[in-house]
Amino acid sequence: MQDGSLRRAVSPGKDWHLFVPKFVSALREGYGLGDLRADVFAGLTVAVVALPLSMALAIASGVTPERGLFTAVVAGLLIALLGGSRHQIGGPTGAFVVVVFNVVQKFGYDGLVIATIMAGIMLIVAGLLRLGTYIKYVPYPVVTGFTSGIAIIIFSSQVGDIFGLTLAHVPGDVLGKWQAYLSGAGTFNWAALAIAVSSLAIIIGLRRYAPRAPQFLIAIAAASLAALLLHLHVETIGTKFGGIPNMLPAPHWPAFTLRELQALLPSAFTIFVLGGIESLLSAVVADGMTGRRHRSNLELVAQGIANIASACMGGIPATGAIARTATNIRAGAKTPVAAMVHSLAILAMMALFASYAAYIPLAALGAVLVIVCWNMAEIGAFKNILSGPMGDRAVLIATFGLTIFVDLSVAIGTGMVMAAFLFMHRMAKAVEAETHISFLQDDVDEFVSPNHEVVKREALPQGVESFRLNGPFFFGAAAHFEQVLARTGGRPKAIILEMEGVPLIDSTGAAILAKFLESTRARGIKVILAGTREGPAAILDAMNIRAERAANFAEAVATITTPR
Repeated sequence: MQDGSLRRAVSPGKDWHLFVPKFVSALREGYGLGDLRADVFAGLTVAVVALPLSMALAIASGVTPERGLFTAVVAGLLIALLGGSRHQIGGPTGAFVVVVFNVVQKFGYDGLVIATIMAGIMLIVAGLLRLGTYIKYVPYPVVTGFTSGIAIIIFSSQVGDIFGLTLAHVPGDVLGKWQAYLSGAGTFNWAALAIAVSSLAIIIGLRRYAPRAPQFLIAIAAASLAALLLHLHVETIGTKFGGIPNMLPAPHWPAFTLRELQALLPSAFTIFVLGGIESLLSAVVADGMTGRRHRSNLELVAQGIANIASACMGGIPATGAIARTATNIRAGAKTPVAAMVHSLAILAMMALFASYAAYIPLAALGAVLVIVCWNMAEIGAFKNILSGPMGDRAVLIATFGLTIFVDLSVAIGTGMVMAAFLFMHRMAKAVEAETHISFLQDDVDEFVSPNHEVVKREALPQGVESFRLNGPFFFGAAAHFEQVLARTGGRPKAIILEMEGVPLIDSTGAAILAKFLESTRARGIKVILAGTREGPAAILDAMNIRAERAANFAEAVATITTPR
């Protein structure tokens, strides 16, 4: 990127309105008492969903439950205040569980704070550079593959709590977890399984018969009450973590070294990618449900600021939560005020009911996460992709398998590379180089010139060849073009390249075209580019690639036949 374009990207300039928070836009449009009532009701509805979910996701991530609550309060409030979506609910999500767990296991919580701050800076920079538009275009098989893989990993992490197993150590990898579960099967606790199954039954029953009820909260409250009254010997938040605080912690900025930054960079990049993808996907879903339009680059900036603040306030990485955002919309939210109410309500519930959280059975939180895993797995989408083209299936399976058995960063990187090569392959196949050099033959094949005049091959002058290029002329197609040229043989006196069918050309395609022009000049062959579009012509000019041009094929033929 040149300096001028970089300055335009970083400075909003004439597009400053794209960086005005939706909260401000909503207030400017007018905000009345009816809007406030709707937002308060929606915010409280989401809060009772987010409260148990935030704790469950934090525990699955390998940190204490209050860190999920801190994230929902701090990050959720800032995403609503500064973000580019009217209905976005921010907080901890399942997408981060794997990477957070791995970072905490390897570098401790302070390492996670550093990685989250780095990811936040990346999100801010990406938003200022207007990259939000491109992050949304991560291939669907890649997204489905890693989200389904994460669902398997989260479910695997909850088996011990659901069955009440007593284990000295649980490995971080999926296979290691299942081996540990099998070895610890003798510690199976019927009471924990009963709590988990009952909680699942309550959630599923409420979803069917009372979909507007706070299913997670009711299930966890019932499980906690049952465990307390029946004196069930099950592990709870109190027995494992000692409860949760009733207020936010003081801000904390960890010390770090350059070596730590280097070691944490891959994890930070993964958090950045996941945060960017999921927040924009959530915003797109919200747009589809409401008919509104979000501001993607502003949303990235807000997500970056929120993640930095969350890390400094004892939280974990945050992003837009699709399910909670959808709940917010269905509850009647009008503006970002609803998301702010959601965060403040969680803070109030912490202050009022923190002491009761100690009685929550971990098996009940495991049941909540089973539902989360089921939703994340996207079984229908997975099946649809498996019924699609072979290339998409390969990308899906590779991303899915690498997420589970290797590493999330490797999975996303491999999936993106495979998808890119698949795209290039498909585009290269879509680009045709049609040759018309048989004017000495007896066939009567015809081709259509750019001005739609039918010109027979016999009309071409002796010793003139023509090639028609159709489709984007990027580096994959350029290799095909070279192969076609190599097969023509001979030494014509002139070549016409029909370019009207080329909507775009990249630097590699332009370089190969320049190489072709140079070699033909050296051999005394005249080349005319016919019907070059404005975009490709501008790129050729910018790269100082000079060639004689004609407005269309007929003009190119006339240029060759007219004596000079």
